[in-house]
Amino acid sequence: MFTDRKEAGDQLADKLLGYKGQDVVVMAIPRGGLPLGEIIAKTLEAPLEVALSKKIGHPFNKEYAIGAVSLKSRVLSDNIDVENSYIEEETIRIRKKLEKHHNMFYTNREPSSLEGRTVIIVDDGIATGNTILATVELVGHQQPKAIIVAIPVAPSSAIRKLKHHPNVDEVVCLEVPYDFRAVGQYYQHFPQVSDAKAIKTMQQTAKEKQ
Repeated sequence: MFTDRKEAGDQLADKLLGYKGQDVVVMAIPRGGLPLGEIIAKTLEAPLEVALSKKIGHPFNKEYAIGAVSLKSRVLSDNIDVENSYIEEETIRIRKKLEKHHNMFYTNREPSSLEGRTVIIVDDGIATGNTILATVELVGHQQPKAIIVAIPVAPSSAIRKLKHHPNVDEVVCLEVPYDFRAVGQYYQHFPQVSDAKAIKTMQQTAKEKQ
């Protein structure tokens, strides 16, 4: 159990101290991952980025990922029996949302290059793992040196999925409850992170790196 996202971020940062001094980029899943990402980025003296990617859900089960989309690329699962028109429509819809997020979070700069760098993907917890796996897929296409997934809490099924993914080099998870139900269960204080708070976090972090 964590008091709040700050406590979870502090504990994760301690676990990741071995990466301090390396060529690292911290990539937070918006919006809940940003408070943790901010702490980890400061601790490791690394840039903080926002994961501008989303999964494409199956038309009959949105939680089941059949691919992932970023602003510039797309990956699809093998042997998916889904109409191409659905995939194209979802890609357009998702990219409109991502464009909005890009304009919100990156007002004065472009995202950092990930090529040849260690990327630490951070969220405040995962349930199925599908959202973070979408990010892993797309980060992998940018040829990083390594991909680390860091989360405070997740079910064992999601941890297994991550550890077996060929692009994931390490998974750092503080708690793996046997009776996992929802991420919010493991925080005493778990408010939604507003767009305004998320934007402020990115702006402050950018100023500190200048």
